[in-house]
Amino acid sequence: MLFDDAYKTIESASESIFRDKGSKFLAYAYPMRSESELKPIIAKLRAEHVKANHFCYAYRLTPDRSVYRVNDDGEPSGTAGRPILNCLLSEDITNVLIVVVRYFGGTLLGVPGLINAYKTAGIEAIKAATIVSKTVNDVYEAHFEYLQMNDVMKLCKEENLQILNQQFDSNCILKFEIRKAQLNQVLSKFDKIDGVKLKYLHTI
Repeated sequence: MLFDDAYKTIESASESIFRDKGSKFLAYAYPMRSESELKPIIAKLRAEHVKANHFCYAYRLTPDRSVYRVNDDGEPSGTAGRPILNCLLSEDITNVLIVVVRYFGGTLLGVPGLINAYKTAGIEAIKAATIVSKTVNDVYEAHFEYLQMNDVMKLCKEENLQILNQQFDSNCILKFEIRKAQLNQVLSKFDKIDGVKLKYLHTI
């Protein structure tokens, strides 16, 4: 299988509300790049919703969609986190966190009712968001001398590389991202410029 270097995610945070038998399900969707973003988001929601009963969530990370986690936060097992995750799966989006904050309304919804409520809340939050397509990019640094600057900048322009950072003095450093699909082509062009050293940093 050819490596697919594009994936779908959401452009910015969104929210929605679903009500059932007096219970309120507030769903929040967030674009998310790493697991370290989870705790601050949950903490912020807990501070905003002091009287809420449950903070259930699911997320999917990485362009190949291999990292995911679900949390039922005290709801019966499989009634909250998994249905929220299924929303992400059915829309085929990744690098997204959905948290559903539940205020209990006094009437038990039962397992099918809970699954439906969390699923519906999750879907509504995704509908309220803008889904965008992104490419998988590798971030590199090019180290070169001032004399090579024109060649390097010309290559960046030709290949439409996104420059993230640059410092130019006697030794220049240019930080940029390359779409995975272009990688070999771009690296071979850099090889043709004398004195440029490339350093791979990470993939985003």
